[in-house]
Amino acid sequence: MPTSHHPLPKSVPLNIRVKPEVRNLIDRAAELLGKNRTDFMLEASQRAAEDALLNRLVFTVEPDVYAAFLARLDAPPQQNDRLRRTMTAKTPWDAS
Repeated sequence: MPTSHHPLPKSVPLNIRVKPEVRNLIDRAAELLGKNRTDFMLEASQRAAEDALLNRLVFTVEPDVYAAFLARLDAPPQQNDRLRRTMTAKTPWDAS
């Protein structure tokens, strides 16, 4: 845990072992995106970690709050002219 006397370092080493064919695949993809291997792997790993955590979020609410939420989901949609216009507007590629 960081304290005022021992702040967290800006970065820490992370070492992994990988098969050559996997490293080559990573290098090809990184080059395609104009990134180096480290940046590519860190971005991909961070994105995968965030997705894994977000997919397992649980929201705990009181029963009455949950019941109100379900009631709103089950209720018929309210009139929304702005949304209706957006959904019926021609798309730029169909406008010709």
